[in-house]
Amino acid sequence: MCGFVGIASISVQTSRTWLSYGNNEMFHRGPDGQGEWWSKDGRVGLAHRRLSVIDLSDSANQPMHNIECTLSIVFNGEIYNFRELRVELEIKGYKFLTSSDTEVLLAAYCEWGKNCVSHFNGMFAFAIYDAQDQVLFLARDRAGEKPLFYHHLNGVLHFSSELKALFSAPTLKKKIDLESLDCYLAMGYVPGDRCMIKGFNKLPPAHAMQFDLKSGKTKIWRYWKLPELHEASVQGVENEADLLDELEALLESSVERQLVADVPVGILLSGGVDSSLITAMAARKSSHIQTFSIGFPGHGKIDETGHARLVAEHFGTQHTELMAEPASASLLPMLAKQFDEPMVDSSMIPSFLVSQLVRKHCKVALGGDGGDELFGGYGHYSRLLWMQKRLGFIPYPLRSSIAFAAEKLLPVGMKGRNWLQFLSSDLENNLPLITTRFDLTTRCKLMKNHNFHNIAEALVKSRVPSQHDLLQRSTRMDFENYLAEDLLVKVDRSSMLNSLEMRSPFLDQHLIEFAFGKVPSKLKANILQKKILLKRLTERVLPSSFDRQRKQGFSIPLTEWLKDGKFRELFIDVLRDSHCTFDTQAVNNLLVGQDRGYNNSERLFALVLFELWRREYGVSF
Repeated sequence: MCGFVGIASISVQTSRTWLSYGNNEMFHRGPDGQGEWWSKDGRVGLAHRRLSVIDLSDSANQPMHNIECTLSIVFNGEIYNFRELRVELEIKGYKFLTSSDTEVLLAAYCEWGKNCVSHFNGMFAFAIYDAQDQVLFLARDRAGEKPLFYHHLNGVLHFSSELKALFSAPTLKKKIDLESLDCYLAMGYVPGDRCMIKGFNKLPPAHAMQFDLKSGKTKIWRYWKLPELHEASVQGVENEADLLDELEALLESSVERQLVADVPVGILLSGGVDSSLITAMAARKSSHIQTFSIGFPGHGKIDETGHARLVAEHFGTQHTELMAEPASASLLPMLAKQFDEPMVDSSMIPSFLVSQLVRKHCKVALGGDGGDELFGGYGHYSRLLWMQKRLGFIPYPLRSSIAFAAEKLLPVGMKGRNWLQFLSSDLENNLPLITTRFDLTTRCKLMKNHNFHNIAEALVKSRVPSQHDLLQRSTRMDFENYLAEDLLVKVDRSSMLNSLEMRSPFLDQHLIEFAFGKVPSKLKANILQKKILLKRLTERVLPSSFDRQRKQGFSIPLTEWLKDGKFRELFIDVLRDSHCTFDTQAVNNLLVGQDRGYNNSERLFALVLFELWRREYGVSF
């Protein structure tokens, strides 16, 4: 787990000092070492910050080169099957000087070229410069656990693990992309290859890129996609017992691979289904498992220590209960800077606090991210299925009229308003945007002083998977959007700010393909139940007193904090500043609604975080 920044160009680069500055902007991603390399012709520069996890020796430092010095790599992440690949490559005649997965990745490219990514099971973003062919090859993992930003213009490609590193390049300007801002206000994040800064992009998950230094052109392609559901599962003839056996074996194998490290590894144990299953599988592989649970004094509703203690005692783990300090409003400017692009998820605060505490005890931690998307764990799956069953009795013109009236007449933040707006949704072919932050009417009011570009609704519609089954459509949509653009970004930035490597066993390639390719919808969720197959596994491996219905993600009492105190003061100071991007009256309406009991706390968080981010980086319109 590391960070890198680089440049490749059709012409010689005489300005080089920015690369070191950009690399230092990511010190938190790799405090254990750094390296910088320039090609002899001065057209390619690579810099790297190292968080040493596998092979702690200096021989595994990056940028790394092959023996012939024709290939050079910078790499962020972990290849969990690197040991198996190493054996396969050794049989083919490759020699290795280190025990690192970086060297295996480099040899894999030498053997299989751009098809090497299909051999990797892991979380990764990397760039390989092939001096012989004069091409730069970049790729990102299937789920999007590791980030990769780039800027391509006039035959020059800048790229980096974090956007802030590229801001060190003096030739790159920082202006808001208004279409991306519209997406942010609607969805809570900037999706796909888009970026909040005009001219910058993200390489999407499961995509690769090639930059030709001779022509200055790029080529981008998707190398992997979610599998179609097997016909047996579609027909409902899959054997449930066999599926349960396969799930157990796959999860156990994934956890075993992800426990491999040359530094201490822990498990974030919330006491929920996902983290408890990971703990159960880990206990089969080692008698020295470290687990950590987090308590938030004064906030009993989000305190997980009692549930986690039950699981830890059952499996005899080395368990530590950590108590988080009260969150300070001063965290927000720091997090706004760290997240590169603003993102509407106030749980970034407890995520940061948890990472900060766990890092004092270990360098690598396993978490339960991905279980909800793969196995149907969110409450909105059951609600959507209920709506699909009941909406057929209501004529579409009536539903559409109710949705229109809700958007135009009901106050923003009023309970049930979003779901009334969803009445106009076509649940047979489409999906409503569950994470709607600001609808079109509200966005127009907020942005009345700017050249507003409305594309969010059309973009969301274009990203809805083409699946007849509603649950398949919804879980795939969440996997490719909410998971990749919100949850995994939050995990990466929060943990790496503390130099902690987070791993997600549920995002193992084989588990993903099993969940979407074999598990039928009836074993994921229905109107009354969620995570059906996963909870059946808990009956096998977890204590009988385990609470299978508990659903608790990280959250903060933001509504309470906005009543008075430092958080409210910060929000008021930012949003009522004369230089605030958003319309004063529209902002005041949200604040007044919040004080009247409407749920606008996350919306206000969205506006504040954007403003703090824009100020931090001096971004203009």
